[in-house]
Amino acid sequence: MGKRNFRKKAGDKKFNNRSDNRKSSWTEGPRENDKWETYYKAMNILPEDEWDTFKKHCQSDLPLTFRITGSRAHAKEINKNFIDNHVSKLQDVEYEGKKVAPRNLAYYPDNLGWQIDVPKSVMRKHEQFSKTQRFLVLETDVGNMSRQEAVSMIPPLLMDVKPHHSVLDMCAAPGSKTAQLVEALHANDDKELPTGFVLANDSDYKRSHMLVHQVKRLNSPNFVVVNHDAQLFPRIKFEGAEEFLKFDRILCDVPCSGDGTMRKNVNVWKDFTVGNALGLHALQLNILNRGLQLLKKGGRLVYSTCSLSPVENEAVVAAALRKWGDQIKLVNCDNELPGLERRHGISDWKVFGRDMEIREKGAEDVAETVFPPSEEEAKKFNLQNCIRVYPHLQNTGGFFITVFEKVDPEAGSKRQIEETEDDSSKKPKIETTQAQTTEHVKMKKEKLPRDAKEEPFIFLNPDNEELVKCFPFYGFSEDFPKECTLVRNATGEPVRTIYYVSPIVKKVLTTPEQKLKLIHGGIKLFVSQRNDTGECPWRVQNESLHTIKHFLSDKRKLNGNLNVLEILFQEAFPKINSLRERKIDEEFSKRLDTFGEGCMFLNVKREGEDLEDLFLPLWKGKSNVNLMVNKHDTQELLYRVFNIHTSAKDQGKEAIYQQKALEEKKAREASTETEVETEAETAVEEKN
Repeated sequence: MGKRNFRKKAGDKKFNNRSDNRKSSWTEGPRENDKWETYYKAMNILPEDEWDTFKKHCQSDLPLTFRITGSRAHAKEINKNFIDNHVSKLQDVEYEGKKVAPRNLAYYPDNLGWQIDVPKSVMRKHEQFSKTQRFLVLETDVGNMSRQEAVSMIPPLLMDVKPHHSVLDMCAAPGSKTAQLVEALHANDDKELPTGFVLANDSDYKRSHMLVHQVKRLNSPNFVVVNHDAQLFPRIKFEGAEEFLKFDRILCDVPCSGDGTMRKNVNVWKDFTVGNALGLHALQLNILNRGLQLLKKGGRLVYSTCSLSPVENEAVVAAALRKWGDQIKLVNCDNELPGLERRHGISDWKVFGRDMEIREKGAEDVAETVFPPSEEEAKKFNLQNCIRVYPHLQNTGGFFITVFEKVDPEAGSKRQIEETEDDSSKKPKIETTQAQTTEHVKMKKEKLPRDAKEEPFIFLNPDNEELVKCFPFYGFSEDFPKECTLVRNATGEPVRTIYYVSPIVKKVLTTPEQKLKLIHGGIKLFVSQRNDTGECPWRVQNESLHTIKHFLSDKRKLNGNLNVLEILFQEAFPKINSLRERKIDEEFSKRLDTFGEGCMFLNVKREGEDLEDLFLPLWKGKSNVNLMVNKHDTQELLYRVFNIHTSAKDQGKEAIYQQKALEEKKAREASTETEVETEAETAVEEKN
């Protein structure tokens, strides 16, 4: 296969005579693999008369799918906007002779999941999709939408997460499923903030930092990222607790061979081997067993892979059922997610060796647990309760999902449930080939994102001098958990940023003899405002407003109309006198005059069903004001509220303001230089 993104090296003269059209010479390899076809035909995973349709779908590109995040009040508004301004205008659009109007994912709740039957590459390039593509980019950038493969949305939905649950995602990166779990935790935010938390883990150090960016947009103080080998995930005991923490919900979306992703990862076609699944089987079983150890009685664990191989799926599930006996059971989900077309799990399959020859039980080169259960075990295990999703059923990728329930962790033999203190220090035996087939267990520290932090989490005393300036100034109520503020620097003093975490996350971060390798936790609450002489030199960050707004009095709030909001979105640092003279919002101007310098909150009421009121941070200086909303949020709100379109190349109002200020400064300097030169010339003439 030709190399992608081949670039000429600077200064390399050897390539000067090459054709500029060399990119067009790249061709995609054939989407065929005899071993893949032989293997899955032998598995009898679907009826023979469906094979051709199944294979044809596997060879085609995935359609574009996304979901609108359902954890915020404006989800309905975003959805309605998409229907009114995009679905309606794409009804008659065709691609390759077929209509591609957006349609709902039948199984996604509240009609917030969508599918457009064109590949994402087409969406990016074709003019007829340009406005929709820009809409998707805007809403994704601010966290209102997640572009995610349709089948990837299924496991979090089946976990049935509630706002009070403790949730563990054992293999979280890149984080799209984790984001779903966080959204579910915040599903009732309009009524009450969640008391549970999501703990996201990944064994790869760099990926554990990268997944922060996927979920950080949701601005949740109930979210923590850690970095551990999932097989050895440490136990947690809160301060003062007698027992170790057990989780209400656990997601084991384990590393896998990924052959169900061949519609988007075309390399799967040339790289497929039976050895991939065999090498990962032990790792997958170890992670599942560790998850079951950490699961609470009555809790739900979802095991999933993007592979179709029974070796990575039913064989792993059967091995866990064999080990745990009556302490766990598989949940029948036939009545959950109506609209999802699925097939039942299988209880019989063939086992191939790496040489593509069939093996029988007792073979020395394959693990005993990869073989199907006995007839007696099959009746007891109920592997038909597993879920298989095939590409041709609903034009998706391939996926496998199983839901476990912990029935009674205290019953059964001690051998099965015993968890000694050094459980997490004993390295399970894993086939050496596994390290060659996956990068998920690498612990090597690579180059991190620029904003990655490795400083400690140090909580502040509520009586801290800087906090005492902030809480009364903004009118925080006594109900606000002031003891949950922290800094992330070696000094332990608030210098530039003060963070906030929920009370339950504080317990996680302050567990005695901390064994967690912490990567991320908390949202920015206050950031110092430089060169300011106001009463409080700390401004509230926009990302924390959703959490704190119910704790704030009216002390620093003012109302504004849509006209003044439109001005503030498009003009940086407008003069207060100018706003008053333009009579855009006289009540706003009068109220603004009563405030001293510093940060305040602008509340904008919007008339109409499903239209969210806006609550935004505003900074008042000596003579001007500025809406403290970043460029991406500004562009999204300009479109959503005012139907004002922007492009990705737009600089943002602050950049334009600074550029204008720089030009004015240069003009003044040039004028001064001209005046000096004129005076010098005059002086010379007078002297002569």
